[in-house]
Amino acid sequence: MSTPYPVRLAGEELWLLPQKAIFWPAQQALLIADAHFGKAAAYRRLGQPVPQGTTSQNIAALDAMLSALPCSQLIFLGDFLHGRGSHAAATLRALEEWRARHSDLHVTLIRGNHDLSAGDPPASLDFRVVPEPLLLGPFALQHEPVPHPQRYVLAGHVHPVYRLNGRGRQSLRLACFKIGEQMSLLPAFGAFTGGYKVMQDANCRIFVIGDNEIWPVNP
Repeated sequence: MSTPYPVRLAGEELWLLPQKAIFWPAQQALLIADAHFGKAAAYRRLGQPVPQGTTSQNIAALDAMLSALPCSQLIFLGDFLHGRGSHAAATLRALEEWRARHSDLHVTLIRGNHDLSAGDPPASLDFRVVPEPLLLGPFALQHEPVPHPQRYVLAGHVHPVYRLNGRGRQSLRLACFKIGEQMSLLPAFGAFTGGYKVMQDANCRIFVIGDNEIWPVNP
């Protein structure tokens, strides 16, 4: 696994990972936002020509992180499943096989807006499912990027991306972490999720993901 990028937030060290996740060493916790499992399957059911293999790609990234990091818990910050059409047999079978390989791992899902429409994951996945926010240490772990009155917020939902401009008309649109003074946004973990362009300002730092590395954007 590539080298993580450590940052300090609310007095805690967090590792930004190029797999579009955060590892919290003190809690042995892997944080993932917006996996959207089954999104491609849901689109194919509607007759849309979308990529194959996104579920296996996401699971391979999960397995790589869990084998490389001392994780005792995995926390999804919302939108684990994309929608009701995500309950395809092949998708659920792949997830159940993944869960069987990590049966000792404590997994928590904080419900996001897509989880409310998709329904909770099958009981066979043995997830603890909770509403937002989940308060853990100095953090409010949420799906929606809404400020919390007492805690530093780690959230998803936005699928942040940042456009790096080169010479002429050259540019790159890359998934990113947006690290603010009271709130940070995680990139969408899912391989087929799209993104929303965010900007850098004096109150935040941007870290883009490229070439399987984390790169800070100079202000």
